[in-house]
Amino acid sequence: MVAHANAPRGSLQHYFPGGKEQLVAEAVAWAGRYAARRVRRNAESLEDATPGNLFAAMVEPWRAEFADRGFGNGCPIVATVADSAAMSEKLRESAAGAFAEWRKPLVEALEQMGVSPSRAATLAVLMISSLEGAIVLARAEQDVAALDAIVEELRPLLDGAVDKRRRKLA
Repeated sequence: MVAHANAPRGSLQHYFPGGKEQLVAEAVAWAGRYAARRVRRNAESLEDATPGNLFAAMVEPWRAEFADRGFGNGCPIVATVADSAAMSEKLRESAAGAFAEWRKPLVEALEQMGVSPSRAATLAVLMISSLEGAIVLARAEQDVAALDAIVEELRPLLDGAVDKRRRKLA
């Protein structure tokens, strides 16, 4: 890593005195903030702001990445949980925080679209966990079919959660 960056050998210890654990924890926190920003951008750019369209917008970058670059990359948050969280409380907490960071703007967007607060919170969990699971399946199967399936199957459920009386006009 240090050699790839053409950095002095002591750089890792200087910038990450907590070692690899700190480096991974900070990378996971960054991934959570990145996912949150992506949700906000998606929600703001939707022509037809519905929960199903927001979910499709969340899935599309993964579909495009797999189609363009192959199936080598996945979500760093899931990788951290799968590989390290059981061995490191700090990394488990970092992953939990990253997922919470990602959920927050998703819940806010769903509420803005007219979903009740309690339902928005549970749907955000469903959306993120479905996306993460489909990413894992797509990588294992080398096929985006799982991504397509979750959009198709969840769209009616997500859109059906909108209470038209609660929908806020932007």
